[in-house]
Amino acid sequence: MTNPRRKFIKKSASLAALSMAGISAVHSRDIKTWSGKTLANAEKDMGLQMCLAYFWGIEPRKVALARQMDVLGAVGGINPGMAGLQGEKPWDKKVIRGVKEAWKKEGLTLRVIEGPPSLGTSTKLGLADRDEEIGNFITFMKNLSLEGVDTICYNWMPVISWARTTLDRPSRGGALVSAFDMEDVLEREKITDYGELNHQKMWDNLEYFLKAAVPEAEKYGIRLALHPDDPPVDDIQGIPRIMTSVDAFKKLLDLYPSPYNGITFCQGSFASMGNAHDGVDIPAAIRYFGQKEAIHFVHFRDVRGHKTNFEETFHDDGKTDMFEAMKCYYEIGFKGPIRPDHVPTMASDSNDKPGYSTIGTLFAIGYMRGLMEGVTKSAQ
Repeated sequence: MTNPRRKFIKKSASLAALSMAGISAVHSRDIKTWSGKTLANAEKDMGLQMCLAYFWGIEPRKVALARQMDVLGAVGGINPGMAGLQGEKPWDKKVIRGVKEAWKKEGLTLRVIEGPPSLGTSTKLGLADRDEEIGNFITFMKNLSLEGVDTICYNWMPVISWARTTLDRPSRGGALVSAFDMEDVLEREKITDYGELNHQKMWDNLEYFLKAAVPEAEKYGIRLALHPDDPPVDDIQGIPRIMTSVDAFKKLLDLYPSPYNGITFCQGSFASMGNAHDGVDIPAAIRYFGQKEAIHFVHFRDVRGHKTNFEETFHDDGKTDMFEAMKCYYEIGFKGPIRPDHVPTMASDSNDKPGYSTIGTLFAIGYMRGLMEGVTKSAQ
């Protein structure tokens, strides 16, 4: 017996194929024209290198979701354990190659080293062994270049790096965010282990490093991208902080002018600079540094508040005009690596890695992609 339902499905499929063939034949010129306006000229992700941060190595769930989202850039450190080379120096060529290959096996490309080895307290505070640290850092740059990795995100925050006073402040809908309140650290004991420190010494130490490292970065094609101090306050527990303003980053570029001496434009850090009535104009800052071709890497995030009291937010819930910011990256022709940063911890996710919730990251990528498509299409 003939199955009437099967005959109907076959007939419907044939009609559908015929219908599409007719449309293709009659309207092919219109479709091509439409495609030319909205697809062919709309470079995916504005031509940016979309990345995620992996500070805890290869996280299987996060990596799988990254592949599904087609976000194939990896940002992280160099952990010899990832290459099965425990105990080896992280700046050695075989370790760097092994780590890069470990990411390649996951379908990802290592694009940015964030938190480089051998650039620590001795270099930033000008201690006796800083030349050894800088020498190892130069070796690191040379070996990175051999593996095609060309961007290093580093900071100038010795002893106390990224700092928050709260890691689980309730935000929209009960999501958890990090926050900083200066009042909570004022009573903490000052750190005196390193003798007398001041801001001028920190600038002198940075200049010393730049004079040693930037010529080598030029030789090996490595973009050095200095991250702002986070939080951008003058000191914490007696440890001075200098990369706390737009003017500080202008001074950085003047200390050693070079295409390889540049910035990690962390929007959240720049947005938290200043006080309530003199905050940073993020689009203006992007345009300024973009015109100088000094932005090598972007952290896309937002905050509410200012340098002494702020909290992180969802990407659509902070104080910055994020569409205008994304439009600025397009206008300056930035084509480098970009990643979402410090997302809220959302329902069903663990807060054991504050700022790096997997679900929060998915929200951020979707939001960023929407902005990118809107910017690209509105520019046509």
